[in-house]
Amino acid sequence: MNKVIRIGTRESQLAVWQATLVQSLLEQYNFPSELVYIKSEGDIDLQTPLYEMGVQGIFTKSLDLALLTNKIDIAVHSMKDVPTQLAKGIVQAAVLKRASYKDLFVYKDADAVNGQWSMVNEDPAQFEALFTIHDSPFTIATSSIRRKAQWLNRFPNHSLENLRGNVNTRLRKVAESNWHGAIFAAAGLERIGLRPKNSIELDWMLPAPAQGAIMVVCREEDEECLDACENFNDSNTALCTKIERDFLRTLLGGCSTPISALACIENDEVIFKGNLLSVDGKEKLEIERKDNPFTGYDLGVRAAQYILQHGGQKIVDGINNAK
Repeated sequence: MNKVIRIGTRESQLAVWQATLVQSLLEQYNFPSELVYIKSEGDIDLQTPLYEMGVQGIFTKSLDLALLTNKIDIAVHSMKDVPTQLAKGIVQAAVLKRASYKDLFVYKDADAVNGQWSMVNEDPAQFEALFTIHDSPFTIATSSIRRKAQWLNRFPNHSLENLRGNVNTRLRKVAESNWHGAIFAAAGLERIGLRPKNSIELDWMLPAPAQGAIMVVCREEDEECLDACENFNDSNTALCTKIERDFLRTLLGGCSTPISALACIENDEVIFKGNLLSVDGKEKLEIERKDNPFTGYDLGVRAAQYILQHGGQKIVDGINNAK
């Protein structure tokens, strides 16, 4: 390939970091490339909660358009932001090896109670007792309806606030606010060296499907880019994220539906965990399944169908009717 591959990316620090990583991988296989910066609707509107913005593809539409109009050759995305149904004419070219899939609670230093923040991962009642401050409710911030639902399921008396913006903006808002803390994706903060010391991984919180993974997409007919990206496709991550996204798609979910999923390959087995919650966190359905990596290709679909048949359809209908 003689052409310079044009890599489309959003302008946030994290997005540029991800695109630069893909650029370095292409360089390892002697494919020249350059970054092309594209604004997304999700970057322009930093006030409206994600679940009021049309959600699916809010961070990918502008890059999709740039691909389809031949302004760029590939686009790099945080995979959890990508709709489960790609735009017509666009295909998955590679999935990079997954980083941390964990959600991270960044807390206010001033609110520390004898260093016992680790209680957030232990007994919920004890944690609430530790941080009962007069009549003021314990308040955290996140724009993710999935994180809100899981937090409220565990801590129903807490108050949640909306938090938008890139990771730098959100960290600043936490520091300047009167909130007790906020929830972030660990991978996003760690990739750009911004994970604060005053943070703790939420061991009980199941992640968004494909959280921590990076996806590269290109035009369907672009064999050159498909061949170039195949060099750094991680097959295990691709399989696990496919299972997770199948679970999401089968439940007909998006950013406005509290759906979580995680697939991992351990000891030659695919281990899948998924859940579906009501928006207020009061209802929760969970599933865990194991399968062989060679026969478990449709594991996410089967798990979602089980959830729907055992009470999940009622939760999904309730969420859709409330929109």
